[in-house]
Amino acid sequence: MRKIIVLSFITLDGVMQAPGGPEEDPSEGFKYGGWRAPYDDEVGGKEVQKELEQPADYLLGRKTYEIWASFWPKHADIWPGINKGTKYVFSKTMKTSDWKNTLFIESLEDIKKLKNLEGSDIQVWGSSKLVHLILKNDLVDELRLKIHPLTLGKGKKLLADGAIPAAFTLIESLVTPSGVIIANYKRAGEVRTGTMGA
Repeated sequence: MRKIIVLSFITLDGVMQAPGGPEEDPSEGFKYGGWRAPYDDEVGGKEVQKELEQPADYLLGRKTYEIWASFWPKHADIWPGINKGTKYVFSKTMKTSDWKNTLFIESLEDIKKLKNLEGSDIQVWGSSKLVHLILKNDLVDELRLKIHPLTLGKGKKLLADGAIPAAFTLIESLVTPSGVIIANYKRAGEVRTGTMGA
């Protein structure tokens, strides 16, 4: 069984929309595209590079896929693996693409089947609606978060109403010189409760 790993750049209030640039995703009037750039530093860059070098397949929502398909095929020098790995695109409307190693799926059952196949782990980048769906259905094995020290108040968020109660264990963390908390969590069973001081 393959792991599904969600990787996300987020703000303190959980916004994940358009970290890379002003034109990345201005939908719904979002005006803070590129909010991640002031926090880039060598330490954070090395951590992201390690993730890019891991063999993986990719599960992407339609909008994220469209953004990526216009950029990554021409920038394989930065991320060679993105062209080699299979891109599974979750969409009911998009059916074809010129980007090699792209397959289209359209149901939760399709995602479950992918997870149960042999092969590389499956990374999910961006794709907020897709992330909400797989969190709601307990299909996420790991969260790899880069938490940036700012709030934006509005924008697409990593977590939404409907995520199931779930416990996670911190398996790795560090803080970059610019104040980004890199925290990797793995799924750890049910939520436990208790009384403080008992």
